[in-house]
Amino acid sequence: MPCHMPTFTFSQIDETSLIATLHSHLDSAREIIAMVSQLEYPTWDTFIRPMEQSDDAISQFWSPVSHLHSVKNTKALREVYEQGNLLLTQYYTEVAQNQALFNTYKALQGSTEAATYNQAQRQTLEHAIRDFTLAGVGLDADKKRRYQAISERLTALSTQFENNLMDASDHWHFHTDNVADLAGLPKHTLAAAQKKAEKNQQSGYRLGIDIPTYLAVSTYAENQALRQTFYTAYCTRASDQGPHAGKWDNSAIMQELLALKTEKAHLLDFATYADYSCASKMAESPTEIEGFLVDLAKHAKPLAQQELTELRAFAKETLGLAELHPWDLSFASEKYRQHHFAVSEEALRPYFPLDQVMQGMFWVVEQLYGITFKQRDDKDTWDLEVRYFDVYKDDQHIAGFYLDPFAREQKRGGAWMDDLCGRYRRADGTPQLPVATLTCNFTPTSNSMPSCLTHDEIITLFHEFGHGLHHMLTQMDVLDVSGISGVPWDAVELPSQFMENYAWQWPVIEKISAHYQTGETLPRADFDRLLKTKTFHAGMQCVRQLEFALFDIRLHQRNAAEHTVDIQQVLNDTRQEVAVVNAPEFNRFQHGFSHIFAGGYAAGYYSYKWAEVLAADAFARFEEDGIFNDQTGQDFLHHILSRGGSEAPMDLFVRFRGRKPKIDALLREMGITQ
Repeated sequence: MPCHMPTFTFSQIDETSLIATLHSHLDSAREIIAMVSQLEYPTWDTFIRPMEQSDDAISQFWSPVSHLHSVKNTKALREVYEQGNLLLTQYYTEVAQNQALFNTYKALQGSTEAATYNQAQRQTLEHAIRDFTLAGVGLDADKKRRYQAISERLTALSTQFENNLMDASDHWHFHTDNVADLAGLPKHTLAAAQKKAEKNQQSGYRLGIDIPTYLAVSTYAENQALRQTFYTAYCTRASDQGPHAGKWDNSAIMQELLALKTEKAHLLDFATYADYSCASKMAESPTEIEGFLVDLAKHAKPLAQQELTELRAFAKETLGLAELHPWDLSFASEKYRQHHFAVSEEALRPYFPLDQVMQGMFWVVEQLYGITFKQRDDKDTWDLEVRYFDVYKDDQHIAGFYLDPFAREQKRGGAWMDDLCGRYRRADGTPQLPVATLTCNFTPTSNSMPSCLTHDEIITLFHEFGHGLHHMLTQMDVLDVSGISGVPWDAVELPSQFMENYAWQWPVIEKISAHYQTGETLPRADFDRLLKTKTFHAGMQCVRQLEFALFDIRLHQRNAAEHTVDIQQVLNDTRQEVAVVNAPEFNRFQHGFSHIFAGGYAAGYYSYKWAEVLAADAFARFEEDGIFNDQTGQDFLHHILSRGGSEAPMDLFVRFRGRKPKIDALLREMGITQ
């Protein structure tokens, strides 16, 4: 079957013409909306298809720009991005409050033709009408204008929050000529630090607080003062504390974000922003979410307290640390892991060159779903290290994705998946193929060794690839419910967390490991020791995530429009309830919490734990049937990965699992129950 694969030319993006071209796209889109809104008898072909093509054209133009803003954040692009993002916010709010357009959707939903629609088409109409309501289509003129102003300001504030965090991270560094200061750090970290010093015309070693470097110092630096220095710099980024106190401070931005989100919710008659958020999620209410998190904390906190007690005793007796400070935790944990399990993430790293891990990961997906991948070197990219792959099923081209694996300056920290375009059936009947981006921040290749991953980083890669598969393996022909589109936020982590499980399977380890010098597969004895660490400090890790999730949902239940919320106090109270490690007074974690202040996770960070229950229970079926069982793999592909947002996630899960999810599998994974 012929198909359409969009072409993206990142190197030809010209900042000087972006805004004019965006205006042109938006003007064309407004003309189409004006035309279809007047249809007396709308049909799918006369109404939805023109809207789809218009939305897709805007997305294909702006998605590469938005992506570059995250991975190649130059001053010129930043300014243009902020202008363009504001224009888009204005446009989408204007569309969502267009009464004539809303009436046309309602007319189509009530038409005789709609009775013949498939599930994806019906769900598209339901989502559209719900979203019109949530965007204030029913408000009076004054309230609509206020809603628009709030939306524009929220967009600007979120962008500024992320810019402040990136600037604060990029402008801090530690420099030394004395390698003894860096005792314990892995060779690849030292090599990268030397390379960074040379690039900045310095001698010795220059280290930043990018994720690979920060984690290396936290975990392996023998120098406690150095660990404290890095911890302080990292945990006070963009705040009123630390080495750059007040310079890129996000404090006022967070307060305004909360106040505006509350006002937005009140305009739509929701009690809080958390209630507003739940209107488009699996969870029915903030009360249900908080109850779920508190219940999980009751299971996890006793285990976490036991783990911390054991770690403190070990640190005192073996490491001579009379008091275990927050900047000692990762260091002591790694020493404890090595002592009890005789396994070290860094010692295993040479067995996992990125190229080998990629090959093995592709093999897993081929076994599960019959999917294959082909790298292409003729695609335009934004950095020399970026790779592009075409995706095939039964020798048919079905998707493509870019992988940007390495940390660098002007690139946002963390790891994420995003889409450049989605699958849908175009007006000429041909399917447009989906294209995704997968972004990580791994240690790049150095003069001494190729890029090799720790097992934790492998889990990260598998996680993001799970998101990518969800987007790329869709079979939906309607753009609004294709791939990750239309999937409730608290269900979208299911495919990613499910995929993590395969990084713990011996047949997979055999495929993803090949020592970069000898080609040797990771010895089975080393894997067995690694596997014993799967539940290592699972309680402490769990309560840490619960701390973030409870802080988020409680913060967004405050009526911030009526008074200033003491954000620090909300966090302190949450920590008092669920945390087992006391954060120092200067810690400003919240000032770097991009997920909720600059991303899509506001009142939604619980989604990770919510979806973890789904993912653990879904994988339990594979454990019962065989982890590469053909039928089970095809069922997961058919019922979960290919369906996008076309149906309620619970209905899809029940169809795959044969029942509603149970928490048992997650508790077993964490080692809380046998």
